[in-house]
Amino acid sequence: MSQVELTGALLGGIAVAALVWVVLDPYRRLAPRLRPYAAVARSRLSRSYDVGGQAAASWSGETTMRRLFGPIVDAMVAWFAQLIGAGNDEQLALRLRHAGLYPGIPIDQRVREYRVRSLARSLLLTGGLAAFGVTFGGPRAMLLMGGLGFALGVALARSRVDSAIKMRRERLRGELYTFNQLIAMRIRVGGGVVDALRHAVDRGNGVFVDELDEILRLQASGVTMAEALRRAASMTAEPEAQRTYNVLATAQDRGADLGDALLDLSTDLRSQRREDLKRQAAQRRLWLIIPIVIILAPVLLLFIGAPVPSLIFGS
Repeated sequence: MSQVELTGALLGGIAVAALVWVVLDPYRRLAPRLRPYAAVARSRLSRSYDVGGQAAASWSGETTMRRLFGPIVDAMVAWFAQLIGAGNDEQLALRLRHAGLYPGIPIDQRVREYRVRSLARSLLLTGGLAAFGVTFGGPRAMLLMGGLGFALGVALARSRVDSAIKMRRERLRGELYTFNQLIAMRIRVGGGVVDALRHAVDRGNGVFVDELDEILRLQASGVTMAEALRRAASMTAEPEAQRTYNVLATAQDRGADLGDALLDLSTDLRSQRREDLKRQAAQRRLWLIIPIVIILAPVLLLFIGAPVPSLIFGS
C-alpha cells in the first residue's frame, strides 16, 4: 500500500469515526439523570452533594481514554472556538438558549457541547472530502478538498445558530397570537396571571409553552411571578414575546387590565404577521421571475432572431 493510499484510508477512518460520534451521541449513563432526585436523600443522611459524580458525568470524565486525550481535545476546541468567533461563553450560551439547541444538556455544558460537535462536523467534512480527493485526484486534490471541507465546516458552525434562532423566532411569532388570546380569555373569566399561564401550559404545546413552563417552574421554586416573567423577557429570542412578558409582569405587580393589553398585543402581532407574509410573497414572486428571465428569455430571442439572417441575405 502506497503512502497516498495509506493517508486516504486514515482520513476515511477519521471521517467515519467522526460521523459515528456526531450521529450517534455518546453513551449517557443513568447516574447523572438520577442524581438530582438523590440530592434530598443525601442531605438527610448528612452527606454532601455528589459533586465528583456530577463532574464525572461530563464527556471529560474519569475514563482512561478521556484522561489521555482530554487535554488534546481541549486545545483543539479552544482553537476552534477562536476560529469560528462565536463570542464569549456568556454570549454564546444566550444565543444557544435563543436557538433552542441541546435542550437536554445542562446550561453550563451547552457551550462546550456546541463547540465539540461543531469541531467534530468540521473534521468529518475535512476527512471525507480529503479521502474523496486522494482517491480521484492525488495528494494535491486531497489538500484542496480537505481545506474546502474544513472551511465548509467552519461556515456551517457559524450559520447554524443564526438559522436556529431565526426559525425559533418565527415559531414564537406564529404561536403568540393564539396564546395571547387564550390567556386573555382566561383572565376575563376571573383567573389570575399564574392560573392563566398554567391553563395555557396544560392546554397547549410548542416553543412558547416551553418558556411558560419554565416560568412556572421558577415561580414554584420560590421566585416571584413578576421576577420570573422579567427574567423570561430578558432571555427570550422574540421581541414580541418580550413585550408579552413585560405586560404580564406589570399586571402582576400593579393589577392592570391585562385582557385589553393582551388583545392589543395580539392585534399588533397579527398586523405585523400580515405584513411579513406580504413581504415574503413579494420576494417569492421576484424569485419566480429569475428562472423565466434566465431560461426562457434567451430561447425567445433565438426564435425571434432566427429569421433575421434569411431576411437580410435572402434564402
